[in-house]
Amino acid sequence: MEKLNYKCSKCRDTEFESGELRAPGGFWTKLFNIQNLKFVTLTCKKCGYTELYKRGTKTAENILDFFTN
Repeated sequence: MEKLNYKCSKCRDTEFESGELRAPGGFWTKLFNIQNLKFVTLTCKKCGYTELYKRGTKTAENILDFFTN
């Protein structure tokens, strides 16, 4: 991930960890356990406050997810 000028909204610290979160987006995706929503997470190292940023998923990821669950 590129260098970000991150500043925590709660404590104003500048150190963070990044991660990824995937989740189902509706009834059918929950029913078939397909995580078609993807979020990037930024978590403050000092206080633990986490921000989510929505990212797009690729069709191939969704198809692979369907067959591997």
